Amino acid sequence: MFVVAAVTIEAQPPTQGGGRGGRGAAITPRTAYPERPPGDPAAIERGRALYGVNCQFCHGADTRGGDSGPSLLRSSIVLDDQRGELIAPVVQNGRPDRGMPKFAFSREQTSDVAAFIHTFKAAGYDESRLKPASIIVGDAKAGAAFFDAKCAACHSTTGDLGGISTKIPDERMLQQTWLMPGSGGGRGGPPPVTLKPVTVTVTLPSGEKIDGTLDRLDDFAVSLTTADGTRRSLRTSGDTPKVEVHDPLEPHRDLLRTYADADIHNVTAFLVTLK
Repeated sequence: MFVVAAVTIEAQPPTQGGGRGGRGAAITPRTAYPERPPGDPAAIERGRALYGVNCQFCHGADTRGGDSGPSLLRSSIVLDDQRGELIAPVVQNGRPDRGMPKFAFSREQTSDVAAFIHTFKAAGYDESRLKPASIIVGDAKAGAAFFDAKCAACHSTTGDLGGISTKIPDERMLQQTWLMPGSGGGRGGPPPVTLKPVTVTVTLPSGEKIDGTLDRLDDFAVSLTTADGTRRSLRTSGDTPKVEVHDPLEPHRDLLRTYADADIHNVTAFLVTLK
């Protein structure tokens, strides 16, 4: 048996009169991507909610990837997985070397996410490429209350978010953008909002403070660019010097694991009214 690209070729015994001068071996092509029976609808819906909150901002709504995460559609792990048994170690342990955090999912939750991911077919122009139905199914009043409680300390409906639904008319991109700003641009396009840079304050043993835009931070050094354009790089050892990172997206990341599915739909329904 030989595998060529996405087609498996099985050699058959030569027909009579075959050989090099005849017609040779017959071949039977078949699609190499697995066909799975329909999954449990309840499990798929639970997986859809978990994926939407925890995975979509990196891997895309259609699992085809985005600016910050790879496509899952043709991943060998996903293709070989049946009920989450291969996906679970990746989800639960993360891939720190590739920027993927670990998630405290139970086996059942991972199985639900796998069931949702498996609804997307790897080959051809399948239903995952079709324009989805409107996602505006939430309660705008409930979304306004959630916004006032969780978001209004940093954002204003008449300031930075004034007319947001006009600036980002695509409902799914709007939802993706407020869940994790900077992730909604999709492949090949810029994000629909401009993000503030990550900044850092370095306090030297003498008490001197150095502020600037963070360029790099690891276990051995911190590099930054000060307001006048000067680039500085300082060695670090433990907590010396003191390094304070100011990430404008940290509140969004902290909130990601607290949203209920209803919260996401309600806030999106509210933001759509901001024209």
